[in-house]
Amino acid sequence: MAALYEGYTLCGLVPAQYLSHSGIQGIEAERDSDHVVVTDSTRSVTLYKVSDQKPLSSWTVKQGQTLTCSAVYNSQSKEYVAVSDSKVIRIWKEEDILLDKAFKATVSSDVWRVHCVRGGDPVVLFQRGAVRLLDSLLSAPQQPIEEVLAQEEAIRWSTNIVAESQQFVIFTTEQKGDHFLYLQRLNPNTLQRYRLEREESGLSPISVSASYRDKHIHLLYLYPNGHVYQSAVSVRGLVAGEGVPALPLPRSLLLALPVGEGLLDAASALVLDEAHVAVVGVPHPSAGAGKDFLCIWNTNFQTLQAGKEMAGKIYGQLWMYSNKLFIPHGKILSVIPYECPKSSLASALGKLRQAKTEESKAPASVPSWNSILHGEKAQPSRTVETRKTRTNRKTQSAPSLTTDQVLELIETAPVEEVQKEVEGLLSRSDIQELQPSVGQLASTLVSRSLADPAFYTPSTLAQLVRTQSLCHSVCPDLVFLALERKDYFLCQLCLQFFPDIPEVVTCACLKAFISMPDVDAEKVSLGPDCVSFMETIMAGEHGQGGLQNGFSPTSLNEDHSDALSGGGTVIKTRAEDKEKTSTPPEQICPVGLHKAVLLNEVLQTAYTDTYLLPHLKDLSSQNVVLFLRYLQFLYLKYSQDAVPQMHGLRSPSLTQVMDWVCLVLDAHFTVLVMTPEAKGLLLNLHSFVKSQVRLVSELGKIEGSLQELNKMKVKKEVGEYSIEVIELF
Repeated sequence: MAALYEGYTLCGLVPAQYLSHSGIQGIEAERDSDHVVVTDSTRSVTLYKVSDQKPLSSWTVKQGQTLTCSAVYNSQSKEYVAVSDSKVIRIWKEEDILLDKAFKATVSSDVWRVHCVRGGDPVVLFQRGAVRLLDSLLSAPQQPIEEVLAQEEAIRWSTNIVAESQQFVIFTTEQKGDHFLYLQRLNPNTLQRYRLEREESGLSPISVSASYRDKHIHLLYLYPNGHVYQSAVSVRGLVAGEGVPALPLPRSLLLALPVGEGLLDAASALVLDEAHVAVVGVPHPSAGAGKDFLCIWNTNFQTLQAGKEMAGKIYGQLWMYSNKLFIPHGKILSVIPYECPKSSLASALGKLRQAKTEESKAPASVPSWNSILHGEKAQPSRTVETRKTRTNRKTQSAPSLTTDQVLELIETAPVEEVQKEVEGLLSRSDIQELQPSVGQLASTLVSRSLADPAFYTPSTLAQLVRTQSLCHSVCPDLVFLALERKDYFLCQLCLQFFPDIPEVVTCACLKAFISMPDVDAEKVSLGPDCVSFMETIMAGEHGQGGLQNGFSPTSLNEDHSDALSGGGTVIKTRAEDKEKTSTPPEQICPVGLHKAVLLNEVLQTAYTDTYLLPHLKDLSSQNVVLFLRYLQFLYLKYSQDAVPQMHGLRSPSLTQVMDWVCLVLDAHFTVLVMTPEAKGLLLNLHSFVKSQVRLVSELGKIEGSLQELNKMKVKKEVGEYSIEVIELF
């Protein structure tokens, strides 16, 4: 059966007023399956790496200008193309910072969309139906553009498809309640117009999508009454010329989706393959009248294959790239991976079983070092027997419990017996085979621990977390249980190994760590590499090396513009420091060693600003000041010591430290301004941020200089004596 997997957030949204629109104008594929370009409905274009859930670059037009076309990526020239204010075509590369300094061309007619598919050239579709290749249009931007559409006819949807090595621009229009489909082929230019059949009560399609297979372009359109129709158009035999009458476009009913009460207003249907359709904004058949669902339907057997409830308002927008669905809902843009196996009756009914053979159950032989290093075949001998296999051989005679038996044991047995059996199960079984059961084991342990205050197995829970087969969504109460039992070592492990820690949990950990007395923190056993880093950074035995990271702690109240005006960092010697300034007193860490280690784990946890800021406001002013003083301590150490550059130690980066400074200031700035003891701290933090901005600016100049040097052609023949002048700016 088709399946929808656990999704994740790509970015936050800024919905339009009254939440009528998601704020996203379009999402387009970029260089590969892991990069997409997101265009908002006003001024910004952002490049995201999907797997990392983070933006790589962002570009914005000036205030007063508006992007009227979603940006596309030209894989051949490695350039981005967008349209602002309907007539200004903008082209830029990833390294360009400002859109105003990139290429611009103003055309003579309003543009509807720019389309570009992998393997094809960018195509410009004008609002009056004319189509131009981007290159030919830019050769004469002010060339006259003909009107293809009738006077009261307007484009409603468009796309671009490459079929049989030819490009097709497809768009639908509406004129006085009638709907038409245009199929424009490029090279040679041929245009065919089709008339869509009228739906009952004069309903208009609210969603259209297109796909190519079997030498036909297949159109899928969804109506407000839940009817999903499909039409097929041959890519051959298109008629060229003006005045060609609109041909009737036959259609077939694929699905009659339930709509509940009333009609659909924000829904979308998207073709996934020849037998599966993704639908969003349509009620789930067995979940009542709610329309906040994403579903996959099998069109061959009229069955619902997978469904997922989406929190927040559904805007009727849906995109699909590389087996991932991109859906805006509420205030976030989610990425939902999906799978559509080959359609069959057994899979549609959920009766398809995977064949299991005895060979698949047999344990894999343990390879020897010779086979790994020299490619020799592993020989079944006692020399390849590892400690794990020896342990298994010794315990074969003893009865061992299955996973289900251990789960039943957890609910009633005492702590010692539970720890023994769970740890025994983990040592007996291969982690890959046990992976589906790790979540059940952890959830059962946590449930009993929450219900029974006398029951708690810290070492067993820590061992389960270390398998890296757990995540927060599988066992959401684990971190809160650890905080309740003050098991801060388990909290540290969860922050390290869980990739999906919610922002509310991160802030709960921060609040617990910062409020904990240093005396209690020193009793906690923590990871040795994290403790080693803080021991090193707090030792204070490192020489003063002058300016590093663009900041000198010796002069918080001075302006260092002169020191950095030469396009780089000035390194001072010890003698110069002694002559000009006195060595600043060694910074003292405002928190204890172990508390600092725990705070470092919070600094390294992934987060989204939009969701983190509201929870940061729950911190008291006293905790905020203490946390900022610790961040200040870290920044000063990073500025004057080489400790953070040591490899092999788990530690936050300078960027993470500065990001958290900005986050805390954003969440508590009003309170900090009114707090007398925070005045000096705010002045110091201001100098930190100012120095970082200056450093980035100077690095940008250096980067520009190096790029200009790289572009210069080296002369092959140089005489014995020559003078060469290099002008960078």
